[in-house]
Amino acid sequence: MRTRRRIAAALSGLSLALAAAGAGASDFRSLAEPAILYDAPSKQGKPLFVIQRHTPVEMVVTIDRWVKVREPAGNLLWLERRQLAEKRTVIITAARADIRQKPDAAAPLAFEAVKDVVLELGDKPPADGWIGVKHRDGTGGFIRINQVWGL
Repeated sequence: MRTRRRIAAALSGLSLALAAAGAGASDFRSLAEPAILYDAPSKQGKPLFVIQRHTPVEMVVTIDRWVKVREPAGNLLWLERRQLAEKRTVIITAARADIRQKPDAAAPLAFEAVKDVVLELGDKPPADGWIGVKHRDGTGGFIRINQVWGL
């Protein structure tokens, strides 16, 4: 009986450790093309809506050529893996966001963006609550991470 309890406790501890190790290790991608999102991993599934090119999505589960993703509104849906790009983007969640020339609230304004604007993620890792981004017109800057989704 004690051996079973020890094994159960060890397995429980292992599963908690694995869950903690996986926490925060999200795999985000953007869409290479507009994509139909389905309720099941099959074209026989019910098509629910179309999501636009460059929109960031979080990969949750992969089954063959299908990926279950979380889209910016939080819905879990399926799309074909071939529709994903390696390129990373983020989407503005704030009503209005200031993109600064440097990662500092006192830095000059590079540009402003409104809710649902998609920006390309910069190549530098997030630092001190800021990330580098670039607009499709080529203008770049830094935005607070709490104003975007897709990280």
